Amino acid sequence: MSHTSAQKEKNRAAGTSVLAAVGLTTIKLVVGIATNSLGILAEAAHSALDLAAALMTWFAVRLSGQPADREHHFGHGKIENLSALFETLLLLLTSAWIIYEAVQRLFFKTEEVDVSAWSFIVMAISIVVDVNRSRMLYRVARKHNSQALEADALHFSTDVWSSSVVILGLIGVTIARFVPSLGSMVQADAVAAMVVAVIVIYVSAELGWRTIQALLDTAPSGKSDQIIKIVEALENVENCHAVRIRPSGASWFVDLHITMDGDCTLNEAHAVTETIEKEIQSILPGSDATVHVEPLDMADT
Repeated sequence: MSHTSAQKEKNRAAGTSVLAAVGLTTIKLVVGIATNSLGILAEAAHSALDLAAALMTWFAVRLSGQPADREHHFGHGKIENLSALFETLLLLLTSAWIIYEAVQRLFFKTEEVDVSAWSFIVMAISIVVDVNRSRMLYRVARKHNSQALEADALHFSTDVWSSSVVILGLIGVTIARFVPSLGSMVQADAVAAMVVAVIVIYVSAELGWRTIQALLDTAPSGKSDQIIKIVEALENVENCHAVRIRPSGASWFVDLHITMDGDCTLNEAHAVTETIEKEIQSILPGSDATVHVEPLDMADT
């Protein structure tokens, strides 16, 4: 697939995610306000941040696909990592608000939750939509090694679990309404909201750590050794060293040094570097490799 086709597919996936987030945020907000359910309102806030994250992902995917220029010699891939960092901060802020409100309802004030059929319908719709779009985003993310789309997919896959928890909370409130002896179940909605917040915090921490690692140019574990092993197995290559791997969005930049017989021709050396670049592509798809050739010191042989 060409770069243009890949970029179009990534843009389409990100755009679809934005539309889904708009729809879910709207229906959750309307039903949450109508029923006064903190669990659903927490999900609405979560979906609103998912919408912001989806919009950032959409912009990040579009901008990161731009080619290198005079100011950005390594392209614009880091925009994807910055987008993921902002998503993490937004999610953590939302989690703090949800936990605060849940604690207020559990210990300091009483809020009546009006559970209706719409409460369950909207959460069921949310689960169906999130399952489908998370699968779509994961597929495109893996296909094109897009960290921004993968982060988006991670958000929506956890939405499935958090929506399920909210449904359990609504069931608890319904049980308390019809079985007075289980009146404490009325607090299930606030408890469910706190569980949602914990899930979001966990996902945010995982995403935030990966984002920081990418921004600090942390090399993928084991890939350097894998490259050295494959390169040194090639004919005419005596040694491979000084391997450096730098992530940038969906791309990788790889620098390495090899030693060859100093008497080989320039054409022979060039052919080896071409082979090495193809081998690296098989290990890190979408990578840009720079190979520095050094003559073998005959005095050491």
